[in-house]
Amino acid sequence: MAKICQITKKKSNNGYSISHSHVKTKKIQQVNLQNKKIWSHTKKRWLKLRISTKAIKSLHKLSIEKL
Repeated sequence: MAKICQITKKKSNNGYSISHSHVKTKKIQQVNLQNKKIWSHTKKRWLKLRISTKAIKSLHKLSIEKL
């Protein structure tokens, strides 16, 4: 399964790890994904989602009804 947030569509980010001698090596910054059950008022059932922690914090602002 791909490491993508189902609500915000966040995915991994490419970056560099820089040593003291300024040698750059590539690294991947993964998204902090969590499995969460959320109640849907329109569907009247629980939805099992794999969402980022940033989406969990701002869940009341985001609309999950478009899923």
